[in-house]
Amino acid sequence: MGLVPQEPIRPEGEGPQFQGRQRGRTSAGRDDRTRLTTSPHRTRLGAWGEDRVAQWYQNSGYQILDRNWRRSGLGEIDVIARRGDVLVVCEVKTRSTDRYGSPAHAVTLAKQTRLRRLAVAWIREHGVS
Repeated sequence: MGLVPQEPIRPEGEGPQFQGRQRGRTSAGRDDRTRLTTSPHRTRLGAWGEDRVAQWYQNSGYQILDRNWRRSGLGEIDVIARRGDVLVVCEVKTRSTDRYGSPAHAVTLAKQTRLRRLAVAWIREHGVS
């Protein structure tokens, strides 16, 4: 993995934009497909985290080249940044607590492999050497 800040960036406060209690199972009588949809507060929390990460890279001298770049069948890259010869492909995991593990632990080997494939697709599409 690339750069992971020493101290996690944590949202402060309460409200619908912060991650609530996660459930491992669906409630009785609840359709399984409901569990797979992303709720609006999780979407806002994720967008908040991506904004913070992009701002951090900009403040550190990186140029943001792309955000939320998608390739059908492969997935999405949250942030792509560049400083000099360094190209950063960044997966952002935003959590309000460590109750379910650190965000870094959520980026599994499979996710890393998918990000590498996405990075190659992005590089080819944008003609970056």
